[in-house]
Amino acid sequence: MKLYNSMGPNPHMVRMYAAELGVDLAMEEVDLMAGENRQAAFLSKNPSGQSPALELDDGTIIAEITTICEYLDDITEGKTLIGNTPEERAITHMWTRRVDLNICEPMANGFRYAEALQLFESRMITLPEAADGLKRIAQSKLQWLDEQMSDDREFISGNTLSMADILLYSMVSFFAGVGQPLNPDNTHVQGWFDRMAQRPSAQA
Repeated sequence: MKLYNSMGPNPHMVRMYAAELGVDLAMEEVDLMAGENRQAAFLSKNPSGQSPALELDDGTIIAEITTICEYLDDITEGKTLIGNTPEERAITHMWTRRVDLNICEPMANGFRYAEALQLFESRMITLPEAADGLKRIAQSKLQWLDEQMSDDREFISGNTLSMADILLYSMVSFFAGVGQPLNPDNTHVQGWFDRMAQRPSAQA
């Protein structure tokens, strides 16, 4: 397998997930700043023009970060970050979807429409007037998550590390450095973030 890798939170999620599973991935770097992901060679592999993408040994391409991670989970024996039972998997998917739709998406678009506008405005439809509102939505949902974690659970969905944790950590750790820091008043989320940052996989 080979991961088409780049800068940014999305590839970080896949690298961190693979590290937690103990999966070694060969890497091929894609230069996003030079627009390599929008050129024909890469688009022939991933027509969405997004990084990362996972190329299997038979040439099959899997894109979209949660899908890549789920595939890695499925092929790894003896360890899972999704769950061993239907109930565990349902809870993981529930929290991953909540995190993705309510926090990660508005956070990412708030960045694309503001700090990264010059990079993205020629590549996609951008709405600069929506940036502040999207960032406020993300912060509001982080506050909601803080309330959900007030029972002192260690991870987002309970007491076991899951895909939801790795998704949110990869996003928050990136966007906190470009205009969307965590609110320290959200002490449960801040504590969770600090614990995640101490995991060796966070450096992947």
